Amino acid sequence: MNDLVSKAEDPVKILDQAVSDMQDDLVKLRQAVAMAIASQKRLQNQAEQAESQARTWYERAELALKKNEDELAREALTRRKTFQETASSLGTQVQAQSAQVETLKKSLVALEGKIAEARTKKDMLKARAQAAQAQQQLQSAVGSMGTNSAMAAFERMEDKVQSLEASSQAAAELAGADLDSQFAALEGGDDVDDELAALRKQVKGGAETAALPAADSEVKPVKVNEVDADLEELRRSIDKL
Repeated sequence: MNDLVSKAEDPVKILDQAVSDMQDDLVKLRQAVAMAIASQKRLQNQAEQAESQARTWYERAELALKKNEDELAREALTRRKTFQETASSLGTQVQAQSAQVETLKKSLVALEGKIAEARTKKDMLKARAQAAQAQQQLQSAVGSMGTNSAMAAFERMEDKVQSLEASSQAAAELAGADLDSQFAALEGGDDVDDELAALRKQVKGGAETAALPAADSEVKPVKVNEVDADLEELRRSIDKL
């Protein structure tokens, strides 16, 4: 399931969503900083008002004493003390709020830096993801070409043409070899016929010469059947060749 989910995830969409979420967090943090600053200012104003009231009641206590109004002076000092305590408490809250505002401001600056870095990385990763997807699609297209029907048809036709060319070449070689053998037989036959004619002429001339006696010696006549036997034997030897 995790593998399926991982494969179904689109890196580009996820990166855009991540940056969008960080941007939403930045907006919320800015709002929090603005609220913290507003609260700090409000506390600061309240503290200043309390201090101002404390000073006012102190001046009234002085006026009451000058008029010999001790009870009014005591009441004025009591009011002064209340405003002093309020101003002190508000001062403490202002300090705490100031520290919180500074922390929020640092967080805001850090988040802004992270978002800027994330945007840079997002653009880089998006480019890498798109390049990887394009490469994957190219590899898939190249891989599927072997099983594509059109490419398979071309391959079959190429094999068939090569087979036809091989058959044609073999037939041509066989035809050429047969033609050479026929001419060789004809050429060889002429040589044998010429040799046979020459031999017949020689034998005929030799028989006539053998029948005539020499002038200075007596020669026995040669029988023709003996020559014919030699001729037949010679023919048989030629036929065996």
